[in-house]
Amino acid sequence: MRPGFVMLGILLVAANLRASITAVGPVLDQARADADLTAIEASALISVPLLAFAVFSPIMPAIAVRFGLERTIGASLVVLAAGIISRSVPGDVFLWSGTLALGAAIAAINVLLPSVLKRDFPHDIGRLTGVYSALQSAFAAASAGLAVPIAGLSDSGWRLAYGIWAGLAIIAFAVFAPQMRRPGTTTLEMRAVQAADEPPRGRSPWSQALAWQVTVFMGLQSTIFYVVITWMPAIEQSVGFDAFTAGWHQSAFQVCGIVGTLTAAGMLHKWQRDQRIVVTIYSLSSALGILGVLTSPSLVLLWIGMIGFAQGGLIVLALALFGLRTRDHRAAASLSGMAQSIGYLLAAAGPLAIGAIHDATGAWELPLMVMLGVVAVQFVCGVLASRNRVLR
Repeated sequence: MRPGFVMLGILLVAANLRASITAVGPVLDQARADADLTAIEASALISVPLLAFAVFSPIMPAIAVRFGLERTIGASLVVLAAGIISRSVPGDVFLWSGTLALGAAIAAINVLLPSVLKRDFPHDIGRLTGVYSALQSAFAAASAGLAVPIAGLSDSGWRLAYGIWAGLAIIAFAVFAPQMRRPGTTTLEMRAVQAADEPPRGRSPWSQALAWQVTVFMGLQSTIFYVVITWMPAIEQSVGFDAFTAGWHQSAFQVCGIVGTLTAAGMLHKWQRDQRIVVTIYSLSSALGILGVLTSPSLVLLWIGMIGFAQGGLIVLALALFGLRTRDHRAAASLSGMAQSIGYLLAAAGPLAIGAIHDATGAWELPLMVMLGVVAVQFVCGVLASRNRVLR
């Protein structure tokens, strides 16, 4: 198969990794009203996929070893399309089963797609990883920006705004499907990840403070990201912005995240041993952005841009720490499994907790102050995790 066609399939698969989730926030109030959801239940539309990430990510390497990377990714695209459609069908059972299914499918693709790149494009991993990361952010921006116009087509238009992204999964499957004819191959990296569940040669990361610093840093970074895409449109509407504007502000958040991602990649190339200056710059941007929303909401687009820039850079740093803080690929896989499992559990709790605080207070001031506290703890853990040392 031609490399260009293989790459096109990979990029279309990557385009699905955020769109179905970032479409939720801009029309969350409409979904709450139409489906009669509380704030906590509505925030679970974001939190349930994150719980699925935490539960299913560790088992995906074993499944890929058994069935092959391409077949597992292809099946995940089918499950993703079915989950998106189910989430958009009236009925609580369909809403929650579809949300869980799409979370499990994205978890699988998140884990497996980088290994396809490592196997098929071993000499171009850095550039291609940047391309597909930017692409998924671009589709995330599009889904956030288009959600409100699509939802405005009818009283239950939020269902269409959520469900339309099944089409992207179907297109990706159609282009990726020819690769599923390949033998059930995996990569050495996938087998290393599977082996990470076995007793490691060094000390277990679960018993080391450095591993917990990396894990909490990643988890709290993800917490801020998913709280923003869940609740920032509602926060904006509470101070007078219309839903359409708030939706496009979510697009700006994602675009600024792309800038942060590319900037962080350059900074990490310069500071390969000690990354404390990197975490300081991005954490400061995140804190100032949240503080700006709290104190001067009329300039919310500026503040959202700062938060987006920060989250784009911090996720690159979080993922890079898996390799930077370990001695070999096996230890990196073990740390990655720990950090993604616990980290996404923390991230899943974020939107739920912020929704509960808002329900209890009826205002957004306290939730925003709590978010500032989360940034402060994330910064401390990030500074500790960014020191020039490795797991034992």
